[in-house]
Amino acid sequence: MRQVKDTAFIFEQSQPGRIGHSLPELDVEEQALSTLIPSEYVRKEKAALPEVSELDLMRHYTALSKRNHGVDSGFYPLGSCTMKYNPKVNEDVARIPGLAHVHPYQPETQVQGSLQLMYELQEALAAITGMDEVTLQPAAGAHGEWTGLMMIRAFHEANGDDQRTKVIVPDSAHGTNPASASVAGFDTITVRTNAHGLVDLDHLREVVGADTAALMLTNPNTLGLFESDIVEMAAIIHEAGGKLYYDGANSNAILGITRPGDMGFDVVHLNLHKTFTGPHGGGGPGSGPVGVKKELIPFLPKPVLRKKDDRFYFDDHRPQSIGRVKPYYGNYGINVRAYTYIRTMGPAGLRHVSEFAVLNANYMMRKLAPYFDLPYTQHCKHEFVLSGKRQKNLGVRTLDMAKRLLDFGYHPPTIYFPLNVEECMMIEPTETESKETLDAFIDAMIQIAKEVEETPEVVQDAPHHTVISRLDEARAARKPVLRYEKEKDTLSV
Repeated sequence: MRQVKDTAFIFEQSQPGRIGHSLPELDVEEQALSTLIPSEYVRKEKAALPEVSELDLMRHYTALSKRNHGVDSGFYPLGSCTMKYNPKVNEDVARIPGLAHVHPYQPETQVQGSLQLMYELQEALAAITGMDEVTLQPAAGAHGEWTGLMMIRAFHEANGDDQRTKVIVPDSAHGTNPASASVAGFDTITVRTNAHGLVDLDHLREVVGADTAALMLTNPNTLGLFESDIVEMAAIIHEAGGKLYYDGANSNAILGITRPGDMGFDVVHLNLHKTFTGPHGGGGPGSGPVGVKKELIPFLPKPVLRKKDDRFYFDDHRPQSIGRVKPYYGNYGINVRAYTYIRTMGPAGLRHVSEFAVLNANYMMRKLAPYFDLPYTQHCKHEFVLSGKRQKNLGVRTLDMAKRLLDFGYHPPTIYFPLNVEECMMIEPTETESKETLDAFIDAMIQIAKEVEETPEVVQDAPHHTVISRLDEARAARKPVLRYEKEKDTLSV
């Protein structure tokens, strides 16, 4: 990776004695570190931190921030991640002092407003998903998956079904599904996808049995297709004594139109930081509430938020609970943003979200179909997959085309996922993009397809106009550069 000449590392800007703050002299008695921190945790040597002025510090990080790509700066069609616009009214509400400054250890009598907000959010999410009760504790989608599976496990154990050790997962599932099942103590069984991109019912009947704890399913699935046989799948699993788990990562396609609870699911998680416009990316923050049907309510994480008369309180007396899964009852700030979004949109607005998300995805899919391989030709939902097999035969990989998109100012779509589509490109336009933005992206994709045929080297060597040139990705993954070494004047592992 080459360094840009006009941007030195913050360490290279360091000059001894420069400081980035101006504070008055200490007017209280200074406390020795040993009275505040156990001696074994006190640093023995001074930290080698850069010494820069406040102005230089601000300029440095402002310049870096301008080189980031985010949904506020450009189109972000990252399939399966729903990188849609986050309304700024959400941020305004989340910054109201009475909400932003609440402390998790405040007595319940002092935070009734915050408890009411969380309670009403739970009720709204239960109505949206068709579940009987919701917990806001899980910190993200995968955490919600694990929480839901732990409740399913507790349910089976409480009923003496200790032999239910298998979780069935389609081969087009999110990678977190089998990982969450494994962390929850289950073995995973893969069920095939049929020629139409849906769960193969015959294979499902073969793998289900007395040891089946649950089927984890995303609907619409990761190919962007609605599982039309879901009622029959639910019957197969329930007749075998298993539970249905709904991965709600793709809920942006079904809001106000259909509900997991009505499809027969027993547990569902939602990604508030995706479907309900909480900001995300770069590792967080997230929120992955989990909803359950009535018979799983006793196993919800504790404490459970309750309402009695006009008072809201936490119920910690839950003898069958799987226990607390997150301190302070979840990522509160993201929950506030989701609550604001739901109250702003209302039921009709949420339905329109999904209708426009589906419309945009189908419009883009049909426009691009002549230039790429379309593995599944039926109407998609909120996202769709293309295959770059045609381009691969000409010596250009999907990865190359994704790099070339950077030259047009777009974040690339998800590539090489799902794994059962060769040279996959997974594209999700979301409902918030205009037709003009969709058309511009379509034009860029068509131009790249033509370049593959006429000047393939332009695509193979991309990107050409970005701050950082093409990376050695294998080296970056295996030998990441994580810290600065002053003596070498470089970054190193």
